[in-house]
Amino acid sequence: MQKRRFATLIAGLMASAVLGISVPAAAATPYKDEYKLSTVLGEAFPWGWGAKRWADLVEEKTEGRIKIKVYPGTSLVSGDQTKEFTALRQGIIDIAVGSTINWSPQVKELNLFALPFLMPDHKAIDALTQGRVGKKVFELLAMRDVVPLAWGENGFREVSNSKHPIRTPEDVKGMKMRVVGSPLFLATFNALGANPTQMSWADAQPAMATGAVDGQENPLAVFNAAKLHTVSQKHLTLWGYVADPLIFVVNKNVWNSWSATDQGLVREAALQAAKEEVARARAGISAGDDALLKEIEANGVSVVRLSDAEREAFRKATAGVYKEWSGKIGAELVKQAEEDIAKR
Repeated sequence: MQKRRFATLIAGLMASAVLGISVPAAAATPYKDEYKLSTVLGEAFPWGWGAKRWADLVEEKTEGRIKIKVYPGTSLVSGDQTKEFTALRQGIIDIAVGSTINWSPQVKELNLFALPFLMPDHKAIDALTQGRVGKKVFELLAMRDVVPLAWGENGFREVSNSKHPIRTPEDVKGMKMRVVGSPLFLATFNALGANPTQMSWADAQPAMATGAVDGQENPLAVFNAAKLHTVSQKHLTLWGYVADPLIFVVNKNVWNSWSATDQGLVREAALQAAKEEVARARAGISAGDDALLKEIEANGVSVVRLSDAEREAFRKATAGVYKEWSGKIGAELVKQAEEDIAKR
């Protein structure tokens, strides 16, 4: 009986093939009606704009087969930025444009970009993200249930406060500073004698408005778009102590559910959106273009531009943190980064 059923099944399949009847693949995974993309900032910021641009490009390039909805404010993880990567791995989040800082608690190598005073300029960032270091980081991420596709950028993080201008490490001592949820940021500000407090971005602005914290550090584009001058941040110092690359990623199971053609289109869209997002993040702050700073100053913010000697004093004050965390990140990766920056 069993042999007869098997023979009948084979005959049926052969007949279907002869008649040109298609047999659906059992392993095919249906696409979702909508995919959830997580990001910290909304469209008013280059970061959020880049996420929306990616979503729009994907829908356009796939002719509507893949639709993506952007959820800003890390609302998919109740605003806790440090939980985003874990939720992405678990499939709670399908897609993300995430910060290396926010994901560093789960991927120690991402702390590389937060080593104080490692990267002196945009060419240094590019030397890392577009070179062998960036490739290595993507290989490490690919082992953690995600598919990294492109590098974006939040920007160099500058420091502001409500008390007085910051020109020396001494000026930071005792200040209550809001920092992101990374132990490396706590270590850096503790080395400067500040009183750092880890706080989500959703809680940061109310804390500045009430005086619960004195200051914060963020890229100029974030400072301006968030109107931080309205929450007592009247003193801004350009020290460029760390940069904040972004990564365009897809959950691995979601990625594997798409056809090879659509995977290629999503990657193409990510690369295009990331390139445009980086240009937007750097707009008005490139060499010889102070448009963004002029806009910030017009809002009553005093801007301090450190000399090389003044910046070097901050670097020396945080050198111990750099050395300690280089060991935690991986000496070989840090060495590669230093070599590639030197060659830029």
